[in-house]
Amino acid sequence: MSDTKRRLLGTVTSNKMDKTIVVEVDSAKMHPLYRKVIRTSKRYMAHDESNSCQIGDRVRIVEHRPMSKRKRWALEEVVEAVSAEA
Repeated sequence: MSDTKRRLLGTVTSNKMDKTIVVEVDSAKMHPLYRKVIRTSKRYMAHDESNSCQIGDRVRIVEHRPMSKRKRWALEEVVEAVSAEA
């Protein structure tokens, strides 16, 4: 059986909580009547067991069982890490 969990690609916007990150996922959709592309973004709380993510990282998150009131996603992998330039 194949894995049917949803996966999203987004950018980390906050890592201030313990083992939790906030990921902003951008999407684009065409308006049905006017045919204009509408860009939207949505923020998801995701579980980061190792506290490894930094703000600006591109990450992939995967659906997970509820871990708290608002946290239903988990970090799958860091796709692109932000460079640590000072």
